[in-house]
Amino acid sequence: MTEPHVPPIAATNGGPRRALVLAGGGMRVAYQAGVVRALADAGLRFHHVDGTSGGTMNTAMLLSGLSPTEACARWTSLDVKQFASFMPLKEYADPLHAQALGTADGIRRHVYPHLGIDIARMNAATGIEGTFNVCNYTRKTVEAWTHDRVDMDLLVAAISIPIFMPAVQKDGATYTDAMWIKDANLLEAVRRGAEELWLVWCIGNHARYLPGAFNQYIHMMEMSANGALFDELRQIDELNARIRAGERPYGLSQPVRLHVVKPEYPLPLDPDFFLGRITAATLVAMGHADAVRYLAAMSPDGLPLTPEVTQMSTTTSPGIQFSEVMKGGFALGETDPEAGRARGEREGTQLAMHATVSVPDLDAFLADSDHTGTLVGSIDFGSWGTGIPTGQGVFNLFKPGGADTKLMVYELPFERDGEKYYLAGQKRVKDDRGLDMWADTTTLFTRLHRGTDATGEVVGAGVLTLGAGDFATVLKGIHVTGADGLGERPATIARFGKFFSGELWDTYGIG
Repeated sequence: MTEPHVPPIAATNGGPRRALVLAGGGMRVAYQAGVVRALADAGLRFHHVDGTSGGTMNTAMLLSGLSPTEACARWTSLDVKQFASFMPLKEYADPLHAQALGTADGIRRHVYPHLGIDIARMNAATGIEGTFNVCNYTRKTVEAWTHDRVDMDLLVAAISIPIFMPAVQKDGATYTDAMWIKDANLLEAVRRGAEELWLVWCIGNHARYLPGAFNQYIHMMEMSANGALFDELRQIDELNARIRAGERPYGLSQPVRLHVVKPEYPLPLDPDFFLGRITAATLVAMGHADAVRYLAAMSPDGLPLTPEVTQMSTTTSPGIQFSEVMKGGFALGETDPEAGRARGEREGTQLAMHATVSVPDLDAFLADSDHTGTLVGSIDFGSWGTGIPTGQGVFNLFKPGGADTKLMVYELPFERDGEKYYLAGQKRVKDDRGLDMWADTTTLFTRLHRGTDATGEVVGAGVLTLGAGDFATVLKGIHVTGADGLGERPATIARFGKFFSGELWDTYGIG
């Protein structure tokens, strides 16, 4: 028999009764792990955690006793290809009568064990309530199963989207993913006395109506998920009006407050994740950065209970995303990057920056003289540790730097032991004597500042570089976001490449 345990995310002291609501989002819910880590680092703990669809995976991880940091590491090291497992060949011979495109075998045997999901541990969790939402297809209703009653069949059913995975039979009923009815069960949390709701939302909500059957299938999911959420927000708003009038529904004496962490732009879809166009590490980093940004600007009273709470920015053109890993000698107590590199190489201290650059709207990026994008990632540095998450940073490509110099700017904020730091680096693109283009475009002169920007005291410095093999990986990994269809992807990459090579020609006289 598994011993009872209190998960690290559980609230063990006073304060408002908080519920963490983890909505669906397919495999992309690695994003949620980054969000939860940032919330936990900020001191938030929860009395209740509720999961729907893909959000049940993170719910199960947390109730199995994983810390948010461990959950991030599990997602980052997961082989996403293990989500896929195929039906017997005879099923594909008659596609009109096939149960689904695939099975849950890979999820049961590989994904859940790797993510640290332990059913017995989850059932034995104390000090926190957990609920898992599953669609009882037989009755066409959503059932919220408590964590002490959930078994592997229900956990699989919770992510069994029709078409993609077969339904699960249990106790004479058929169960599937609940997301077509609701993708987040806020009212379940309210009924359990939640005074403060923290919703982590991964499903898109933007204004562009895209062509193509797959895009429009996704739009159906988005309409269903957002529409059901907005109806719940309306009902909570009505409950709050009753509370203000002196009633005490579900024992609540104060209006329910809502906080929502979501991406600024819609996340890449599951095929992008499965095909390696985006990684779990990047999704985790994006979630962490979005949560840090929300926490910095949030109102204690929360957000209005309106449809705008999940609305995301809309772009006028597709965007570009790519990742880099730059590393090199680095030392604390130095202010000059070259001196920091020399000392770091001598003493064996190295810093690595894992950075993902996002240019959500290529038209706007090209029109901007500073060519500004965003940056998220993590940092590895000696005794400070590995995988230190960052907030959202700044990226500039060929920003004017004066004196015939153009700058590639990489800046990332992060915290360590409650102290705020700002890592600021520049690649200096300038045509000096000799063949210096390669060195200029792959060498990042870096300073570590105390505080929240590059005006703070310099407490460390070094030089990070991108190797030839790493550069080839960056080029291979450039992918397009927000495209209407496959036809836009090569044209978008070609436009970005033309801009990049044109800037090099202007500087070095070559392209």
